[in-house]
Amino acid sequence: MAGTLYVVSTPIGNLEDLTYRAVRVLSEVDLIACEDTRHSQKLLNHYGIKAKTVSYHEHNERDRAEELIGQLKSGLDVAIVSDAGTPGISDPGFRVVRLALEADLKVVPIPGPTALVSALVASGLPSDEFFFAGFLPARSGARRSRLAELAGIPSTLVFYEAPHRMAASLKDAREILGEREAVVARELTKLHEEIARGRLSDLADKFSAGAQEARGEMVVVVDRNVLASATAETSSEHSVSAIVARFEAEGLDGRSALKKSARHLGISRDEAYRRLAAERSREKL
Repeated sequence: MAGTLYVVSTPIGNLEDLTYRAVRVLSEVDLIACEDTRHSQKLLNHYGIKAKTVSYHEHNERDRAEELIGQLKSGLDVAIVSDAGTPGISDPGFRVVRLALEADLKVVPIPGPTALVSALVASGLPSDEFFFAGFLPARSGARRSRLAELAGIPSTLVFYEAPHRMAASLKDAREILGEREAVVARELTKLHEEIARGRLSDLADKFSAGAQEARGEMVVVVDRNVLASATAETSSEHSVSAIVARFEAEGLDGRSALKKSARHLGISRDEAYRRLAAERSREKL
């Protein structure tokens, strides 16, 4: 008989968060595929788990996934783990799961910690509907474009970010999404856990001031609604749509009005277009 592929969630920081079921499964499988074998070995040693390990990460995922499928077909039970949290959530895992299903092999999830859910439930922001956007793009232009796409989603937004980009991302989020309540959760379940709450502008200032001190895994949670008080603060002086409308009233066509608005604000035409799209998306909510 073919083996079973177990997708096992592991702690995001605190080793006590590994479930009883996960300990049993990791102890019983024939092979554990790890994002980083050295990292996972610390967890396995803590629980006295002696199973054989093999690496499975973004650089060898394509070839290793095929190997794992072969081992499953031969009858071996295989578990896949990431360095922290749930495999497949911004971590390797999707490819081998997909191949296993295509080969009609059994895939069993072993639930447990996930940073995005931990941050969301502790944020104090609405959790009935949320949209997980993974990691935002590293480059500013692409990041702002992505935020403009997210602006019209009527759900709490959740994404991951690297510490050295946190201040820039929060600033971009404030400009593109508008002023909203937000949370930055850092080092969840670890010794230096921090959950910072406030407006996007306040958090951008906080992480700009402490950019050198910011460390660890970070999750950003952003409310679905623009603050009413902030909406009033967004005057026509900074609103792209208002400036475009003003120039159109003076007789310019839409394209020319947008181009002139960009010059007025000191930004590129593409950036002005992104802001305009985001503002109009918010107006429809």
